[in-house]
Amino acid sequence: MNGKYTMVGESRKWVILGASIWLQAFTGTNFDFSSYSSNLKSVLEITQLQLNYLSVASDMGKAFGWCSGLSLLHFPFWVVLFIAAFMGLFGYGFQWLLIHRFITLPYSLVFFLCLIAGCSISWFNTICYVLCIRHFPTNRSLALSLSVSFNGVSAALYTLIANAINSNDDTLYLLLNAILPVLISLLVLIPILHQPKPQPHSIDTIKHDSSIFLCLNILALVTGLYLIFLYSFSYTLATARVILVGALFLLVLLIFVPSLVYSMKSSGFSLSTSFSFYYSILTRTDLDDKEVYQELINIEDSARSKSTQSTVEKKSLLEREQLAMLGEEHSIKLLVRRWEFWLYYIAYFCGGTIGLAYSNNLGQISQSLGHYSHTSSLVTLYSTCSFFGRLLAAAPDFLIRRMHFARTGWFAAALVPTPIAFILLVISGSGAALHVGTALIGLSSGFVFSAAVSITSELFGPNNVGVNHNILITNIPLGSCLYGLLAALVYDSNAINSTHEIWLQEMSMCIGRKCYLQTFIWWSCISMLGLVSSFWFFLRTKQAYDNFEKNDNRNNIATG
Repeated sequence: MNGKYTMVGESRKWVILGASIWLQAFTGTNFDFSSYSSNLKSVLEITQLQLNYLSVASDMGKAFGWCSGLSLLHFPFWVVLFIAAFMGLFGYGFQWLLIHRFITLPYSLVFFLCLIAGCSISWFNTICYVLCIRHFPTNRSLALSLSVSFNGVSAALYTLIANAINSNDDTLYLLLNAILPVLISLLVLIPILHQPKPQPHSIDTIKHDSSIFLCLNILALVTGLYLIFLYSFSYTLATARVILVGALFLLVLLIFVPSLVYSMKSSGFSLSTSFSFYYSILTRTDLDDKEVYQELINIEDSARSKSTQSTVEKKSLLEREQLAMLGEEHSIKLLVRRWEFWLYYIAYFCGGTIGLAYSNNLGQISQSLGHYSHTSSLVTLYSTCSFFGRLLAAAPDFLIRRMHFARTGWFAAALVPTPIAFILLVISGSGAALHVGTALIGLSSGFVFSAAVSITSELFGPNNVGVNHNILITNIPLGSCLYGLLAALVYDSNAINSTHEIWLQEMSMCIGRKCYLQTFIWWSCISMLGLVSSFWFFLRTKQAYDNFEKNDNRNNIATG
């Protein structure tokens, strides 16, 4: 009876992972901002600078992610889920009414609506993080990477749905942003209400789970390839609907893959793999609900009282010039004293965040270069490549035994495509250059967004990851504001002085390569700074990863 209960609990946790994947896939509503930003700019009759502030407002919502963790301490999952859903319904719904001129709103209120919509994304993300950490404590990084990666296909799915309804209406994205998260929340409500209790995991279970994760990652890769290669055929109503059905089938299949693997196991067939998986003390702890939430938001200091001697030893270790060990807890005071943290901050700020600023401006970039009809395909391309980048962030966990390489080294390597992409955009304004550059930036920024949580946990302690990672991602609204401000000032100055200028009251439009040429030059220089910082960051943390590999082999489990 106990074995049967355990098997039921094991299968139900995979349904929870499937629910998390579906939430991520349909709540990455910030990716399609470029698809309707030109319409919003036209209706509000605003400048590019004012439009930039609206995209910054959406990114500022991420700074309030801690509120969702606090709510999870006091309210059931389903309450927090629907708070997130209705924030999106409110934020995007009123923007849709505005863009169709059913209502009129002042700019300040539209700014607030964008902020609320951004908050909803952050709340959904927190819910998914909690679900993954709670039900997969031993394969936490694999669960998080897989779940977070599907946030990158949101724009592709929304574009397919929009094309299946009316491909000529860009404002449809706002309506979908408002309604779809509510519908998906209703869909995943049943598994969330019937979550299994966290159970201790044997070594065999961990190995078996790792095999399932390998299958799920392969299917996720197939899903991404399906979307990126078949999207170009979705401009007619009939083909868009057929491709959409295929995409939904692949998403549903993700839920049934674990059951299929369990059936193969019960019939005596063993799924073997040549991969080895990383299992360490950093991800081994079984956490109850309260500890999970505190890990994400870290309301209180998690440091436990120790003897005077151990406290002195710990202080000596942490304040050493170079980080020498993984997993040591860092308070905020110790964190900001670390050179490693500031190198990490600069690398993220000049790498991943600059990619987000690029995606926010993608609508105006394509319009200025004469490729406005390709805006939706460019948004889909960025989104899908971001998905592949997020999926690749799981590579260190799959290849740890075959190729020992610090996760920070992967992080540095992932930033290489960004300056290459901007240099390409400086050299050429062709459609091919725009597509290649967009793909490279999406791939790079996607990896950064997904890998960052694991890196923060490993370097500065898993118990303080909530506070420490929230400090790290303050660079997102800051970078979105500064990079967007730079782009908007260059854009508006060229709109004023251009012979192709088009002015409608206060709204400016710029046509030509010079609208973003200076911006691309600046962004390429900044991304080079981020690349240099990331490699310095890697060199300063490499020893800590090497020490961990040598001294903690008992925490590594190889699957034959």
